[in-house]
Amino acid sequence: MTPEQLARYARHIVLHEIGGAGQQRLIAARVLVVGVGGLGSPALLYLAAAGVGTLGIVDDDAVALSNLQRQVIHDTVAVGRPKVESAADAIGRLNPQVAVEPHALRLDAASAGRLVPNYDLVLDGSDNFATRYRVNAACVAAGKPLVSGAMSQWEGQLAVFHPAGGGPCYQCLFPEPPDPSLAASCAAAGVIGALPGVIGSMMALEAIKLIARAGAPLRGAMLIYDALHAEARRLRVVRRPGR
Repeated sequence: MTPEQLARYARHIVLHEIGGAGQQRLIAARVLVVGVGGLGSPALLYLAAAGVGTLGIVDDDAVALSNLQRQVIHDTVAVGRPKVESAADAIGRLNPQVAVEPHALRLDAASAGRLVPNYDLVLDGSDNFATRYRVNAACVAAGKPLVSGAMSQWEGQLAVFHPAGGGPCYQCLFPEPPDPSLAASCAAAGVIGALPGVIGSMMALEAIKLIARAGAPLRGAMLIYDALHAEARRLRVVRRPGR
């Protein structure tokens, strides 16, 4: 590492579980983040701050004023700009050593199958079940770990899916999408602004652990956080036969 990197990542390097070797893995890593919204915003900022060498960003949306209550990677000046461009600029200001690969598209099966194999792991912060199933299928096919987050109103969920590592996949937990009436969007149901900051930061933390080989990732389990009552539950997730 360069003297600048040693100074920038000093607080990581002194951690026994990270050290120089773990930081080198972070610098060499390629991570794909799907969605630059409430979850993707803090996840990207913390991954960039941690020194992840290359960040791929997938989103086809533009920044809206209503996003700014929770999507902290964007600011008022960015309203109307493509989210991938706004996020790339913010990452560059935070850590110019990080390479950004913007993908201004809505992920379909073909693009997911093309992009996912080019990265070491994937973070899914998308806001719809169709995209989540596509990302999961591409990660399973490519053998890549998937850090998945979701939230609505006052509750957030977080899990790591990695069948190639012996764990379950997203579809083991959710074999079929729920009825649309049971899964209202943030626009319809609302979300407290700081909640995606909590879950998105935890997504980044799980990714950092996976890359640096530190601790125990949230594989085979789902963490459910109730922000309104300050409670957290951990549920076991098992692999379905045939998955």
